[in-house]
Amino acid sequence: MSNNINPLVGTAHLLDELDKKLMVLLRDGRTLIGYLRCVDQFANLVLHKTIERIHVGKEYGDIPRGIFIVRGENVVLLGEIDKDKEDNLPLTEVSVDDILDAQRREQDAKIEQQKLLSKALKERGLNLLADLGHDDMF
Repeated sequence: MSNNINPLVGTAHLLDELDKKLMVLLRDGRTLIGYLRCVDQFANLVLHKTIERIHVGKEYGDIPRGIFIVRGENVVLLGEIDKDKEDNLPLTEVSVDDILDAQRREQDAKIEQQKLLSKALKERGLNLLADLGHDDMF
């Protein structure tokens, strides 16, 4: 019986990404962009020169976050930033205040839409389940 176990499985592959600029999507929906400086066996990450990027429609804003430690269990997606395509984004950069206002308006619109749906279902004798939140999504 042969033992064909690959020693480079799981988080060990992340070692190839050290010092590269990565985008990390978190369970709570936040997007971080930074340089991977350290990773451990639990896929915990240390990002350097990190920004939090907020997207609303075709606009985005970046909030500087500095050094950021991410627990591996909170990572949904991780990928390297293509430097050639980074400068040609089909999005418009706006100020942090503008993107936060746009994000707030978008969230308010979603809440209002949820209220209307709940009301319509209630009129038909149905109840909408309470929002489970981001932690229960994954």
